[in-house]
Amino acid sequence: MRGHQVTIKDIAKILHISPSTVSRALKDHPDINPQTKKNVQDLAKKLKYKPNQVALNLLQKESKLIGVIVPEIIHYFFSTIISGIEKIANESGYHIIIAQSNESYHKEVENIQALLSSNIDGFIITMAKTTLNFDHFKNVAEIGVPMVFVDRTCDKVTADKVLVDDFDGAYKATKHLIENGCKNIIHLAGPQNLDIGIQRKEGFLAALNDSNISIGDYSIQICDTHDHALKLIPEVLSRHNNIDGIFAVNDLTAIGAMKAVKSINKKVPDDIAVCGFTNSFISYIADPELTTVDQKGFEMGQHAARMLLKRIQSDENYGPVTTILNTDLIIRKSSLKKK
Repeated sequence: MRGHQVTIKDIAKILHISPSTVSRALKDHPDINPQTKKNVQDLAKKLKYKPNQVALNLLQKESKLIGVIVPEIIHYFFSTIISGIEKIANESGYHIIIAQSNESYHKEVENIQALLSSNIDGFIITMAKTTLNFDHFKNVAEIGVPMVFVDRTCDKVTADKVLVDDFDGAYKATKHLIENGCKNIIHLAGPQNLDIGIQRKEGFLAALNDSNISIGDYSIQICDTHDHALKLIPEVLSRHNNIDGIFAVNDLTAIGAMKAVKSINKKVPDDIAVCGFTNSFISYIADPELTTVDQKGFEMGQHAARMLLKRIQSDENYGPVTTILNTDLIIRKSSLKKK
């Protein structure tokens, strides 16, 4: 390993054990087999392993703390993820520390560093939509701290993931709009650097193709916030007044689209049917109530917590695990045109 600073991950690979086991062996954790401790410590000495400052902090005793990073705590979907995580963590004797990135890459990096300094045992992360550099995640992996990505994932880092079937959810929502008489549907899409944005767009396009509905150059509109939809929809409808359906990447954007439609004296759903994606509490207090795809945030959080705890407590160095949950289409009044 000449020219390469030895990491916990290197030691784990040589000994065929998990990085978290190496980390605990180096800090003389009582749950680690004495022979495993000796093997780890002897190899670390032979390879002249020197922990960096972050790793030194991790050589303290187990904290029973899990770091959770989400884009926005106030967002219904992310709050349900947190609730699911906390339920499983608390049942297992762990507590969570929550940080929000506010969709900022720089804030996300700061959160990672702060939580590492708090000696957390693992991370559950929903990545910020502005994150294009993944060195902070790679650093976490190298020092042997387990991570689970939820909803928004990072393919540049080997880690466990919990997702919903975004493609299928988008497909079902779009087919529902078509079956209810829509012939010219647009999709308000999420950022295309995120897999959820790509998969929901692809599900939308597949449903149109399977129904032999033409796709225009305006069929995909990058728009994933309430305020952007309020501004964008009147502009798009002024150029394409035959649009009769909108599938939005999330509920907040769908609600913004409905407000915009009504602001130009069109009716939802008779003139334009609308469908969202989340099944947040605002979906059933909207006027009309919003048809949406249930994203199952609470279940995603529970799965993520179980996966992380298994990583923390296991000595086995098994490969990355991806869990994909099915979605349900919740049909309400916003998509049901009069026949």
